[in-house]
Amino acid sequence: MSLNDDWRRRSLAAVWHPCTQMKLHARDERPQPLIPVARAQGVWLHDHEGARVLDGISSWWVNLFGHGHPAIREALVDQLHTLDHVMLAGFTHAPVVELSERLSALTGLGHAFYGSDGASATEIALKMSAHFWRNAGRPAKSRFVGIAGGYHGETVGALAVTDIALFREAYAPLVRLAATVDSPDARQAAPGEAPADVAERAAAALDAWLTEHAHETAAVIAEPLVQCAAGMAMHDPRYLQRLRALCDRHAVHLVLDEIAVGFGRTGTLFAHQHPQAAIRPDFLCLSKGLTGGTLPLSAVLTTDAVYEAFWDDEVARGFLHSHSYTGNPLACRAALATLDLIEQTGIVEANRATADRLWAQFAPLTAHPAVRHARRQGMIFAWDVASRAPDFSRRFASHALAQGVLLRPIGHTVYAMPPYVISEDEGAFLAAGALVALQATLAEEPAEGRAVATGGVDGV
Repeated sequence: MSLNDDWRRRSLAAVWHPCTQMKLHARDERPQPLIPVARAQGVWLHDHEGARVLDGISSWWVNLFGHGHPAIREALVDQLHTLDHVMLAGFTHAPVVELSERLSALTGLGHAFYGSDGASATEIALKMSAHFWRNAGRPAKSRFVGIAGGYHGETVGALAVTDIALFREAYAPLVRLAATVDSPDARQAAPGEAPADVAERAAAALDAWLTEHAHETAAVIAEPLVQCAAGMAMHDPRYLQRLRALCDRHAVHLVLDEIAVGFGRTGTLFAHQHPQAAIRPDFLCLSKGLTGGTLPLSAVLTTDAVYEAFWDDEVARGFLHSHSYTGNPLACRAALATLDLIEQTGIVEANRATADRLWAQFAPLTAHPAVRHARRQGMIFAWDVASRAPDFSRRFASHALAQGVLLRPIGHTVYAMPPYVISEDEGAFLAAGALVALQATLAEEPAEGRAVATGGVDGV
């Protein structure tokens, strides 16, 4: 038995993998084999037998500067020599203070509250918003409204504002569902409409809803510029200006989930800072790229007004939420090293040239006759594919791996979100592998049936 096969066997026997139907990895007919990873460097994942795969999706959108970046590694090693962890209740330490100060300076929001992952950040923001209104003497304002197709995590509170049926239907009895209003997804444009028109229609729908329900609504939650799990649905940035104005008019909080799109992914350091938006939310949820793809950490930043609503002699009016590893010094030090790299390398500006180069390299994929709605935002690229295969995503991912490329479509949406450090040659390799995978997948399609460019999540 090969080393790779041995690790696959042991993993199937012992590990329950996330977001996965485990039987697909073990079935006899067309299995989806686990990929054992022995090490990673730059944009490459290496197995135990010398093969490598280009990480075209930054390992679930977390990796910014490539795997094994020496500056982040050295910062972590240095931190291990001084402080690995201490509880943050009643204690503090330099990395968490310095990180909070820097995030505040970058966003205009202060008093960072830390969790361990993106879903935790969503939970924190929702609880904080509802508790704010309770402390303000308006306890009826305890409901939330989200955007159609929104995804904010898979814990019970986060599922309440997530509008992807596959993730939440099994848990419906546990979830207090939020309201959902129209998405500004630019793909919904009617003939003659521009993305800004779609955004305006969506904003008008939210305005109508808040006019009736603001008295019971704590917050609106949205993913700015790109709704990633909805198939990289992109919208006009002016929608964010309308969101901010509507939340102000109706006295509800605006929660922006930048868990996936923060730290330069969309072309500015944070998506809400896009020049045509330039707003400030009441709550900002961050995770994924926060530590450069090294350690789990999330943060919620909010305004002084929110913070001050919890400042009281009565303990019950404080925000009584915690995680054992809240503000872990190692994770905070990794985040500081990541922010250093963003500043020192000028990567947000450099990404504009990288994105243009990658888009040119993806031109043959964009021009394929089966592709619909080719689009990009910063370092995020997406193509909807008209296909008759109900398992398009799985088949495409398998063919991409055969080409040495990690790409996992969302339904019928092929997307790429590579690390920022991807070279010209690596970009060409990624683009060529994606095109071959598309051609191979379409060659396997059933002869009959209607080709559609959308589909539910079907990946492994």
